[in-house]
This record gives sequence, structure tokens and C-alpha cells, in this order.
Amino acid sequence: MTTTPRTPTPPGTGPAPRAHQHWIDGSWHQPAAGHYEITNPATEEPVGHAPEGGADDIDAAVRAARAAQEAWAATDPGERSAVLGRVAALLAERGPDLVPLLQAETGATMKVARGMQMPTAADRFRRYARGALEPDTVPLAPQPVKASALAPGGLLGAAAVRRPVGVVGCITSYNFPVANLAGKVAPALATGNAVVCKPAPQDPLTCLELGPLLQEAGLPDGLYNVVTGSGAATGEALVAHPDVDMISFTGSTSVGKKIAETAARTMKRTLMELGGKGAALIMEDAGESIRSAALGSVASTWAFHSGQICTAPTRVLVHHSHYDEFVTALSQYAASMTVGDPTEEGTLVGPLISAAQRDRVEAYIEGARDQGAKILAGGERPSSPATGFYVAPTLIAGVTPEMTVAREELFGPVVVAMPFEDDDEAVRIANGTPYGLYDYVFSGDAGRAWRLAGRLRSGNVGINTVQRHPETPFGGFKESGVGRDGGSFGLHAYSELQSIVW
Repeated sequence: MTTTPRTPTPPGTGPAPRAHQHWIDGSWHQPAAGHYEITNPATEEPVGHAPEGGADDIDAAVRAARAAQEAWAATDPGERSAVLGRVAALLAERGPDLVPLLQAETGATMKVARGMQMPTAADRFRRYARGALEPDTVPLAPQPVKASALAPGGLLGAAAVRRPVGVVGCITSYNFPVANLAGKVAPALATGNAVVCKPAPQDPLTCLELGPLLQEAGLPDGLYNVVTGSGAATGEALVAHPDVDMISFTGSTSVGKKIAETAARTMKRTLMELGGKGAALIMEDAGESIRSAALGSVASTWAFHSGQICTAPTRVLVHHSHYDEFVTALSQYAASMTVGDPTEEGTLVGPLISAAQRDRVEAYIEGARDQGAKILAGGERPSSPATGFYVAPTLIAGVTPEMTVAREELFGPVVVAMPFEDDDEAVRIANGTPYGLYDYVFSGDAGRAWRLAGRLRSGNVGINTVQRHPETPFGGFKESGVGRDGGSFGLHAYSELQSIVW
């Protein structure tokens, strides 16, 4: 079924929330299994209705991707670059029109929805427009080789060449649906792949709306496909499909393990960015200005999408000489934060994505109480707003490293605080969870911080900052993931290496 690309209607205006369709092979496709409701996490009202996908929808999308991929891989890199550049320009131009829909389905504050989604997505397409032009061939020095039973001897030349993987299944998380999707789609397309995307069930509508935009930018039909679904079956069908060559997944470790098991049956390549339990180490030599920076950095766990971010410093480990002062300041910070309507410019803490996620976080807080921890701030459901899935900014002290709240990812506005005596204890606590995605060291001695970073089993370490560098390889140690993307590393992530010898 083909229709004219549409401009989304902002929620709360015009007719009743629209029933969306899958985007497959450059057109809208009506789902055979009907639709399910997308709920605004702040108002608990419907935003729209997403198509319910099944194995047949996934199969149609994969067949379209397979049919389009080979020609796209053979397209001149300059043309691929031009298309991705036009996508970036259209995202920058049309992004503000999509923000109301994006904000309504995610529940993010306006600051996050407006500043961290569409602009980031545009930046990523712009980056991989350049990436499409990066050399894909690594020449290797000639080697003299002796004769063998296989072949005569001689001087052999060789090169390693990046080739497209083929059809990539992109399964994304609910916290940053558009930015996260762009981080997968842009490098995959730059390297000559086709994609079938399965967004998180809670907020897929804006991801669907990108289909006509990419088509307008000149992306050939079949290269960008989006199939949504309310449960696990849609993603499972994508992972199990025999004609999908790779799965790129961002989400929980538990789901990542299931994907790995299924993908292994057909030896699919996997790129997985999974959970985190970030530790911020506040060393005794951290002066007042560094402690102030650390305070704001840890507090970002509450303010930045209500703690629904896998890289957040949700554990703050403070040298005992600063512990009481730092925890008192954190408690005051939490109490001062504005919780409420995410569409109001002054709101810092909005709702969690769903009632189920709110209840899950509340259960962790109650479990910490039961285990003897002390709730210094928050810990109770806010009395207002009257609707929405809110959790107050919460600070938990009296925590030991063995407690559940210190080991498991909560994905909410909760920080746990623990003191330490020396470097060895700090490193032992920081490394004492199954995760290893992003840690932070705050110290007045950069050399010392560098050495400490080398002892942390974490894929990323920030020194005196929680800011990111866009060209670094991103991924985790241990149960925080497999593989790396970001910058030029993203080009390798969506490629296979082929050796050519002559």
C-alpha cells in the first residue's frame, strides 16, 4: 500500500490520535494484526496508535532490504554521502515539527526532547555522510613467501577491505528513540547496508515518521524499513530471520542475552550496547571546583531524562574525607529539583516511560529500605502532578556493595552513595557489578585519574567530566555489551573485513 508521505499531527491538536502504519519498501503498509496504543507518560492519554507487527511484516521488510542492498553497496560513495547529507539537512529543517510528537511519546522534558534528539540525529547523519567517503581499504606491505605444497613462492601483495555486512536489524531502546536509531542507521547506510528497524514498543511513532523524510532525501526504497510491535514477538522474528546478517541492539542485558542466543543459531554478527551501573569516584584530592563539577555530574542522573540513561553515574563513591559534605549537598540538590509537566520549560525531572517502569523503580527503592539503606531524598511518589509515571529524585545512603540497589540497573532517577577509604577499595567497589559501560573519576591529579581509569573494567571513563567525545569508540566491558561504534569505529562495526591477496 502506498500513500503520500504525511506530516505528523502534534498531540493534543486536531483530530483523534492517528493510527500509524509500518514503513516498508518506501511506502506505508497496513498491519494485518491491527494497532496498539502509545501512551503519553505524563498525561496517560493516547498519543497515537502504532502498527502491531508480526513475522509476515518482518519478512516483507527483510525481503525489501535484501532486494535493495546490493545496488546500494555498488553506489559510488560520493552518492551515498550526498544522500546522508540531505537526510541531515532535512532533520535539521523538519526536526522542530517532529518534537511535539517525540516529546509526547517519550515523556522527556522539552529541553531533552528538543536538544538531544533531532539535533543529535542530524549530527549523526552528517558525520556518516563524511564517513561514507573515508577509505575502506587498508594496504598491507608486500611479503616474500616461500614455495609450499599449496602454491609457488613469490612476493605477495595484500589489502584488507571493509565490505558491507548486508541486511542489518536495528533494535533500539525507548530512552532516545530517534538519536539512538540514527546512530545505527547512518553508519549502516554509509557502509552500503540496508536496515530493518524495530523501535522500542513504548515510543516508535517518530521513528516511523522518518521514513518519508529519508525517501525525500533520495534514499532508494527498501533501504530503510520500520516494523513496530507491542511485545517481544516482532523483535524475535527479526533476530531469527535467516536473511538478516547482523543485529544491532541497544537495551537491557537480559534481552541482549536472548538476542545473542538466537543470533548464534545463524551466526549473525551482533553489536550490543547493554545496561550500565556507572560509578563516579570522588577522590580525596578533588578540590572544591572539581567536587562542584562532580556534584552537577551526579545530579544529572536525576535531571537527564529522569535517570533513563545507561551511562548515568548512578553510584557515587566518595572518599570518606568528603563523604558527609558531598552527600548532604546531593540531598539538598535532589530536594530542589522541579518535578512536573515535561512540557513546562522549568521542569527538570519528568516522568518515567511507563507505569511498569515506575513500579519497578519503586520496588528497588523499597527493597533498599528493607535491606537497611537510608533514603536521604525522595523515595516516595510525588503528590503532583495528578497523572503520570513519576518518581521523585532519590538519594540512597547506608548502602553496601552487596545490596541489590548497588548492583542492578534501575533506569530511573535514583543515586546510591557509598564511602571508600583508598584507591583499592574504590576500584573494587566500582568493578563489583556485572556491568562495565561508563565510569567517572574526579581527581585533582590527572595522571592519577588516568592510572585509575586503567584499573576500571569499563568501556568508557570520564575524567572530571560526564561530557562525551563524538569520535570515541562506544561500548561496554562484561555484561554491558559486545562491540564498539561511534566515529570511524562505527564504520567498522557495520562492515565485514575481506582480505585480498595477489
